[in-house]
Amino acid sequence: MSEDRLFSVKAAAAYLGGVSAYTVAAWMSQGGLRRTKVGSRTMIRQSELQRFVAEGDGGKSPGRPRPQAPEQPEQPQDETQSLGT
Repeated sequence: MSEDRLFSVKAAAAYLGGVSAYTVAAWMSQGGLRRTKVGSRTMIRQSELQRFVAEGDGGKSPGRPRPQAPEQPEQPQDETQSLGT
């Protein structure tokens, strides 16, 4: 039986190329990365990290939602303005 090494969130962040521990926590809360609880500690199995990398589930963390600017219709340009008169 092969043992599956357990990583802390901080160690998992380093394993994943030095991403932030907050990014790893965000991936876990979004369900993309599965956690394993050991007592009160949150750990991540090495096989789970390998699956996560292989499937390419990472990417940019969503961060805070940002308000979008309302779309404005294009306004026709006045030819006299573009000619400088």
